[in-house]
Amino acid sequence: MNQLLRTCSTVPLFLLCLVASAQQGRSLSIHLDNEPFARFVEQAESQCGCRFYYDPQELDSLRVSIQVDGAGIREALDQALRDTPFRYAGDSLGHIFITRSYPIATTLPGDFFRYRTGSRDSASGPFAEAGNSGKPARTANEENKLYEIGTRSNELKGGNATLAGYVRDIRTGEAIAGAAISVDQPPVGTVTDQFGYFSLTLPRGRHQLRISSIGMQETRRQIALYGDGKLSIEMHDYVPSLKAVVVVSDRVSGVRGVQMGVEKINIGTIKQIPVVFGEADVIRAVLTLPGVTTVGEASTGFNVRGGSTDQNLILFNDATIYNPSHLFGFFSSFNPDVISDIELYKSSIPEKYGGRISSVLDVTTRSGNKKKFSGVGGIGPLTSKLTLEGPLGSDKTTFILGARTTYSDWILKNIKNQAYRHSSAGFSDLDLHLTHEFNGKNTLYFTAYASNDRFRLNSDTSYRYVNRNTNLKWKHIFNNKLYGVLLGGYDYYRYRVASENNGLNAYQLSFDISQVNLRADFTYTPSPRHNLDFGIQSTLYKLHPGSYQPNGPQSLVSPDVVRAEQGLENALYLGDRLDLSQRFSVTGGLRYSLFGYLGPQAVNRYAPGLPRTEFNVVDTAYYGSGHFIKTYQGPEIRLSGRYSLSGSSSVKLSFNTLRQYIHMLSNTTAISPTDIWKLSDPNIHPQAGQQVSLGYYQNFRSNSIETSVEVYYKTLQHYLDYKSGAQLVLNHHIETDVINTSGYAYGVELMVKKKSGKLNGWVSYAYSRTLVKQDDPIAGELINGGKYYPANFDKPHVANLVGNYRFSHRFSISLDMTYSTGRPITLPIAVYYLAGSQRLYYSDRNQFRIPDYFRTDFSMNIDGNHKVKKLTHNAWSLGVYNITGRRNPYSVYFVEENGVVHGYKLSIFGSAIPFITYNFRF
Repeated sequence: MNQLLRTCSTVPLFLLCLVASAQQGRSLSIHLDNEPFARFVEQAESQCGCRFYYDPQELDSLRVSIQVDGAGIREALDQALRDTPFRYAGDSLGHIFITRSYPIATTLPGDFFRYRTGSRDSASGPFAEAGNSGKPARTANEENKLYEIGTRSNELKGGNATLAGYVRDIRTGEAIAGAAISVDQPPVGTVTDQFGYFSLTLPRGRHQLRISSIGMQETRRQIALYGDGKLSIEMHDYVPSLKAVVVVSDRVSGVRGVQMGVEKINIGTIKQIPVVFGEADVIRAVLTLPGVTTVGEASTGFNVRGGSTDQNLILFNDATIYNPSHLFGFFSSFNPDVISDIELYKSSIPEKYGGRISSVLDVTTRSGNKKKFSGVGGIGPLTSKLTLEGPLGSDKTTFILGARTTYSDWILKNIKNQAYRHSSAGFSDLDLHLTHEFNGKNTLYFTAYASNDRFRLNSDTSYRYVNRNTNLKWKHIFNNKLYGVLLGGYDYYRYRVASENNGLNAYQLSFDISQVNLRADFTYTPSPRHNLDFGIQSTLYKLHPGSYQPNGPQSLVSPDVVRAEQGLENALYLGDRLDLSQRFSVTGGLRYSLFGYLGPQAVNRYAPGLPRTEFNVVDTAYYGSGHFIKTYQGPEIRLSGRYSLSGSSSVKLSFNTLRQYIHMLSNTTAISPTDIWKLSDPNIHPQAGQQVSLGYYQNFRSNSIETSVEVYYKTLQHYLDYKSGAQLVLNHHIETDVINTSGYAYGVELMVKKKSGKLNGWVSYAYSRTLVKQDDPIAGELINGGKYYPANFDKPHVANLVGNYRFSHRFSISLDMTYSTGRPITLPIAVYYLAGSQRLYYSDRNQFRIPDYFRTDFSMNIDGNHKVKKLTHNAWSLGVYNITGRRNPYSVYFVEENGVVHGYKLSIFGSAIPFITYNFRF
C-alpha cells in the first residue's frame, strides 16, 4: 500500500483509479473486431467494475477493433481510442469519462484560484474540465471559468435570455466569420456573421458553449445565464501534432445547415491548391468545386450550373466586381493575403442577394491585426506582393493594406516566336480595409479597391482596363436580438483600347459602367429556432456603351459615341428561418425587385410582327432626363427545407426564382476586358431563372468525411444570344443583333471531402447540360431551325481531385487533377464554290466539341522553422503546372491559305510550367 501511495503522488490524480486497478490485478480480456464502442463499454464495465460516462451520439459511429488479454483498463482504452479525437479520464471512485478532443480533469488546476478576479465575468466555482497538456494555461483557465451573464439573483427566473458578442482571434484581434457556437441542451446553435458577431437565445440557467472555427482551436465557455448580456470570445490558432486529428467548424454544416448548394473555402485551403505561376487564386479554387466550370485556360470567368459568366454576382466586401481577372485571366483580381474566406451560393441564394440568376460569390477580407503591426509578402516569377496591417493609435481602429504588382514583360520578350518579342503586359492592384469600433454597439468599416491592367501584343494597339470600388458600412447593434448594417458604395469598371503610332489613324475606344449602391440590412433573432432577415436596397446604374474618338491632334478619325444609358434597381426583401423540430427546419423568403430604365434616351420602335432590323424602324422616341421609360418588376421566391435522418445524414430541398436586369454582350465565351454591359430596355427584357434542387448529405467516421449528392433543374428566360455576324461594338441599335432565347439546365453533383488528418482534400464530379433555343418570334432568323442546341459553355462531364498531404508542420505536398468535356463549337462541314471563290458551309450551331480537357498540377510547400522570436517567418512554394505537358485546346479555328481552308487548334499552355514563390511574414 505504501508503494501505491508513493506512486500516486507522482502521477496525475485522474490516473489514480487506473493505476490502482492494474495493481490490484483487475485485468481485462476483450476481443472485438469492428464492433460498436458500446460493446467495448459493456465488456469493460463487467470485468473491471468501473462505470463509463459519455455522449452516445458522439460515439455512435466509432467502431472498435481490439485484442487484449490480461491488460489493464488504461491499456485497453489506449487501444480502443487510438487515432481518434476522443480522450479519457477517471477518478478514484472508478468513474471513467470519455470526451472529445480534451480530457476531463477531476481536480481543480493548481493555479485556479490565482486567476479569480471577483468580477461578474470571472469563475465563481470550479468546472471539472481542462484542455490537454499542450494547451495554453490561459485558454484552459477561460474554459474553467463560470461566466455570469446578466444580473445575478438568488432565485433563477424562468424563460429565455439572449447572449450576444464577438468571436475574435486572440493573436490578432480579428473577427472570425463563420465560427460555430452551440449548446447541447437544448440543441441549438448559430454562426458568426462576416463581422464575427453572434446572437444566441437560450433558457436561463447553466450552459456550456462550444465554439469552433476552421483553423482555430476548439474552445468552450461555461456560462450562468441570468438575463440578456454579452460575452466576447477569443480563439487560438490550431497547431496539431503530427498524429492529431484536425477538427474544423463546418464538418457538419452540410448535414445540419438548411441552405444547400453552398460552398465555403477558407484562405488556407486556397493557398494549398497548385496554380500557374504559384500565385494563390480564389477563382481557380472555386473551379474545383462541383457544378462550377470554365470554358478554358486563361479565363477567370466561370459558369455555375448552366449559367453564363454574366449571371454570377461577384462581391468583394459587398463591392461588385465586373471583371475579376488580371493578365489575360492568368490571375484573379483578389489578393490572397487580404482574404479571410469565400462563399459560393449555387442554390438557396439568400434573399439579400439579387441582380443575378446563377450564383453569388462572396469574398470577405480580413479586418487587420488589432494587437500589433505585422506584414506578409511574396516574390514570384511574375508578381510581387506586400500586405501590412495593425492598429492605428489604439485597438479600436485597425487597418489592412495589400498591394501587388507584376513584372511580366521579361517572359514575353523571351518567347521564341518573334511575333511576341515586342509585346508587354502587366497589372497592379491595391486593397485597403479600415475598421473603427466606436463602442460595443457601433462599428464603422471602410473598403477601397483599385486595379490597373495593361497589355499590348506586338502592335501599337494598347489595352487598359481598371476597377475602382469603395464602400462604407456602419453596423449598429440595437439589442442582443436585433442589429443592422447600413452601406453606401460606388463601383466602377472601364476599359480603353488605343492606337497612336500612326497619327492620322490614331484612335481611342472606351467603355465604362458605374453603379451607386445604398443598402440597409437587418437581422432579428426572436428565439433560438427563429431568425428574420429583412432590408431594402437601391442601385443606380450608369453606362457609356462605347466611345470612339480621335487620339491626338493629327488624327482624322471620325468620332462615334453610343448614347449613355442609366437605370434604377430597387428591392425589398424578407427572409425567415424556422426550426420546426430538431429534425426539420425550413427557410422562406421573398424579394421584390423593381427596375426602371431611365432617360435621357432615344428608343427605337419597330413595326409590329416584323423582324427587328434597321429597315423596320417605325420611329424613334426621345425621353428626358430622369424619365422612367420602361419598368420591370416582380417577386423572387426563396424556399428551402432540411430534414435530418440522423445526426450524420440529412436531405434538403430548395426552390429559387431570380431576376436579372443587366446583360453582358460578348463575342467570347469567357470574360474579356472588352465586354460590354447592357441594361434591360423596352426592346430587351430582363433575364429570369427558376431552380429546384434536391440533395442528400451523409458524414462518416465521426464526421471527418463529408459526402453529398445534389440534383437540380433550372429554367432560363430571355437569355441573350447573337445573330450570325452580329456587331457588338459601337452598335447604336444592339437589339437588332441580339436574340432572345429560352432554355433549361439540369445535372447531378457528387462530392467526397476529407477535412481532417495529414491527408485531406476532396473529389468532385458533375454531370450537367445546358440547352437553349430561339423563342423570339421577331428575331428574323431561326437558329438550328428553332430546335434546342447546347449553350457555348455546355460541358457535360467535369471531375476534380484536390489532395493535400502534410508530412510535418513545415512540409506538405498538393496535387490537383481536373478533367472536363470539350466545349461546343460550330465547324465548317463542307466547301462549295460561289462566284469563282471557295466558301464554307457551317454545321448547326454548337453541333461539335473541341477535344476534352485534362490537366494535373503538383506543388510543394516548405515553411521555415516555427520559432516565435524571428525577424521574419519564411516559406517557399514550388511545383509544376500542367505536369504532363498536355496541349489542351482552348479553341479551334480555320484559315484560308492559298485557296485552301486549314484548321488549327489553339492551346494556351502547351507544356509543363514550373514555378517557385517565396513568401514571408513579420
